[in-house]
Amino acid sequence: MSAEELITVNSNILGGTPVFKGTRVPVRTLFEYLERGYTLEEFIECFPSVTKDLACRVLERSEAALLAA
Repeated sequence: MSAEELITVNSNILGGTPVFKGTRVPVRTLFEYLERGYTLEEFIECFPSVTKDLACRVLERSEAALLAA
């Protein structure tokens, strides 16, 4: 799945901040939650418009990008 299928960057949505596709939830919010010790399930509870599958796919793409660098 491509990044464009997971994330939207549009100047009309939160000023172009990358958000989960189909939502207004910034992708960086997921990383901030995880950095603060919250679980993925807790993030999903707080942002139910983001599916667990979508969040996992973004994390997987992020991991692949970091490992490829």
